[in-house]
Amino acid sequence: MRSTEFPTSTDIHAVLNSGPQRSGRHRRRWLVAVLGILLFGGITLFWLLHGNESAVRYQTAEVTRGNLTVTVTATGTLEPVNQVDVGSELSGTVETVTVDFNDKVLRGQVLARLDTDRLEAQVLESRAALHSSEAKVKEAQATVQETRLTFERCEKLSERQLCSSAELDNARAAYARAQATEASTRAQVAQSRATLDGKEADLAKAVIRSPIDGLVLLRQIEPGQTVAASLQAPVLFTLAEDLAHMELHVAVDEADVGRIAEGQAARFTVDAWPERSFPARITQVRYAPRTVEGVVTYETVLTVDNADLALRPGMTATAMITVQELHDAVLLPNAALRFTPPQDEAAQSRPRGAFGMLFPRPPRDPRRSNTLQSIGQKVWVLLDGTPHAIAVKTGATDGRRTELLSGELNPGQALLVDTVTVKP
Repeated sequence: MRSTEFPTSTDIHAVLNSGPQRSGRHRRRWLVAVLGILLFGGITLFWLLHGNESAVRYQTAEVTRGNLTVTVTATGTLEPVNQVDVGSELSGTVETVTVDFNDKVLRGQVLARLDTDRLEAQVLESRAALHSSEAKVKEAQATVQETRLTFERCEKLSERQLCSSAELDNARAAYARAQATEASTRAQVAQSRATLDGKEADLAKAVIRSPIDGLVLLRQIEPGQTVAASLQAPVLFTLAEDLAHMELHVAVDEADVGRIAEGQAARFTVDAWPERSFPARITQVRYAPRTVEGVVTYETVLTVDNADLALRPGMTATAMITVQELHDAVLLPNAALRFTPPQDEAAQSRPRGAFGMLFPRPPRDPRRSNTLQSIGQKVWVLLDGTPHAIAVKTGATDGRRTELLSGELNPGQALLVDTVTVKP
């Protein structure tokens, strides 16, 4: 027979008290979890709403009134006004060289001499041939005189029938032959004289002389060197005439050549004297184009005063040609014409609160933002902390400032030129 045990009063009391304790612990755990989630969500929401915000500050530049000089930039090289290459028409061996680099020379001054032994011998030979021809002329003249007398005597005797017709004809023919021989010898004299003149000219050409007053820029021979003159005379010296006056040859781009004209003033710099600016003036704008890799330029010549000889031939120069000068003009900084405020784009890209994150605005109509651009150029001013556009019409520019032709702007007015983002 199985016995049945009944709970005592102590067990029943323990069971009744266990329910409230367990539910209290669960409630506290849920409360801590909910508070943690709310705290995390609040921090995240604050960061989304304010974490990316930054302050935008504007840099400005003022509208000014003043003078404006418009220039065209071109590069080129310095060259002598007159540069002469001195060569030799003869082949031979260089005997002496009498000048060196940078020597000043006068017109007709001896620069070098070739070996003249062979040429002198040829001159003597030609002179002897001339003397021989002249002697033959005298001999022919004597023969002419002799045959003339014989012919005249026979002609008189024939009138008295003392000279036959055959003898008269022979005398006449002999006289004619003597005259022809004289003419031939005279021609030989002329030929011999021409040959002598040529040999003497060659002898003179063996002495290389300066054709101008100037300076020796280049010397390409040494004593003992052989000069070979075949189809083209070899260049022995390069002379420059009066380096106190030089020329600057620059290449002007085809886009700028319409603004270039003779008489315009310019200034240029060279690498050798970076702190100096040299004056120049245009004397010629050449019509012949030069095309290099598809770029078309026109050679322009400027005169340069080089009294102190600071400039040298071949130096590379950068010229600023003055094409327009404005006085008392209203001027805008070019940075203001290039500036566009970023706040419209930033406002579109930055979320506007939690609702804005979930439901972003549609993009703005681009036709509205381009209304001013279709009208012309514009600049921006700050009104009540907000950029406002002002349409302007501009004129000449020097690359840093631009002439204002029309627009509601006054000197001293601040224009926006840049932005600086500052994190809070």
